[in-house]
Amino acid sequence: MEIASLGLIFTIVVVFILLAIFFTFVPVALWISAIAAGVKVSIMTLIGMRLRRVTPSRIVNPLIKAHKAGLDVKINHLESHYLAGGNVDRVVNALIAAHRANIELTFERAAAIDLAGRDVLEAVQMSVNPKVIETPFIAGVAMNGIEVKAKARITVRANLDRLVGGAGEETIVARVGEGIVSTIGSVDSHAKVLENPDMISQTVLAKGLDSGTAFEILSIDIADVDVGKNIGAELQIEQAQADKNIAQAKAEERRAMAVAQEQEMIAKVQEMKAKVVEAEAEVPMAMAEALRTGNLGIMDYMNYRNVEADTSMRDSIANVSLEKDGK
Repeated sequence: MEIASLGLIFTIVVVFILLAIFFTFVPVALWISAIAAGVKVSIMTLIGMRLRRVTPSRIVNPLIKAHKAGLDVKINHLESHYLAGGNVDRVVNALIAAHRANIELTFERAAAIDLAGRDVLEAVQMSVNPKVIETPFIAGVAMNGIEVKAKARITVRANLDRLVGGAGEETIVARVGEGIVSTIGSVDSHAKVLENPDMISQTVLAKGLDSGTAFEILSIDIADVDVGKNIGAELQIEQAQADKNIAQAKAEERRAMAVAQEQEMIAKVQEMKAKVVEAEAEVPMAMAEALRTGNLGIMDYMNYRNVEADTSMRDSIANVSLEKDGK
């Protein structure tokens, strides 16, 4: 009796364990929910998802949601998108939102947008409810040299056809900023921009700046316009200062050349004085040689000394007269 009781208990435990494993591996409750919602999903399909390491609830629950919304979505498409690393629930929500808003959006397009890293649900919502992008103050300089700063508000709507591979918000802001700068720079006076700020938005909007982007620009509105610095005057001042520095550099160059030339002339004067001293030193030697050879007599030498003394006397008298005149 005891052996039979133990065998019965063991059998019950084994059956319980097998049932627990079965219900854990086979999502029976999820299968019942799908059948109750009118979605045809076989048990073998759910088991196959387990074997492919796919969470059945991540596929079946969005499938039930899509079926209730009246969308014809295949379970294989959802599973393949899940295996590719996509967000199945977000894609189904985007399809439902697009269907409610009468926006044409296929599952392939939504899956491609999701796999590209963009929020497909946010894109659909932006298609229904446009987004406003506010730019920082963008500065431009009018032809009269006055700086004008403008801030714009860009109303955009997502373009689902260009969402994959299209440029983002940064490109829109950069293109609008470029258009604002070119528009301000083309006017004769900054007063025209202050009088009619709408000319900026009209000119920029006519350039088709949304080409190649993931958005469609609905409107560009100038939120604020402000007057900045007098860039023209500052540039003229800087140019004048630069011209002044160049002129000073050239004058310093000429002065240095003049100083160098003056030093060169002083050196030449010293050189000529040295030559004079050298020539004067040769005079006594020449006279001595003339006396030895008889070309110069003693009376000739005495006359030379008298003339030299007379010349020295005249020089001293002339120097004294010059000093008196100077006083």
